[in-house]
Amino acid sequence: MSAGIYGLMAEFSDPSALVSAARKTREAGYVRIDAYTPYPIEELDEAIGIHHTRLPMIALIGGIVGGLAGFGLQYWTSVIDYPINVGGRPLFSWPAFIPVAFECTILGAALSAVFGMLGLNGLPQPYHPVFNVPRFALASRDRFFLCIEAADPNFDADETWSFLSRLQPRQVSQVDE
Repeated sequence: MSAGIYGLMAEFSDPSALVSAARKTREAGYVRIDAYTPYPIEELDEAIGIHHTRLPMIALIGGIVGGLAGFGLQYWTSVIDYPINVGGRPLFSWPAFIPVAFECTILGAALSAVFGMLGLNGLPQPYHPVFNVPRFALASRDRFFLCIEAADPNFDADETWSFLSRLQPRQVSQVDE
């Protein structure tokens, strides 16, 4: 990896050219690639090799923990800490615990999904090296970018530059750290 270089970025005018370039990049053996588009492109996930996320499992675990915590808190307060016999009912009346446990399940799943998403995406990230490329501001308007990171095992600055140039982009730029 060259010092001071984050990677190389190619700019494309239309989404089909970007998807085609991403497929060719994966076929060439590059694995540390990323694409930036002004709107979601369905085929792009498969083209750059994005794998399934662990976020549903994180949300499930958060929901289970939230539900058990809500149920356990009610059990502890009603049976152990402050037992009050009201009308001869048993101290552990589990049907009364269900609504609160359900709400704690939803809260636990939602919070773990939000914080899990932020953690898996590496957010908040106020700075990213691709912002150093002046034309990258067009990524939110009408341009499509493909970046090969210098951390890729197959990355060689000259070889990767010529590879990206063969994909017929509008421009190839070096992304500095």
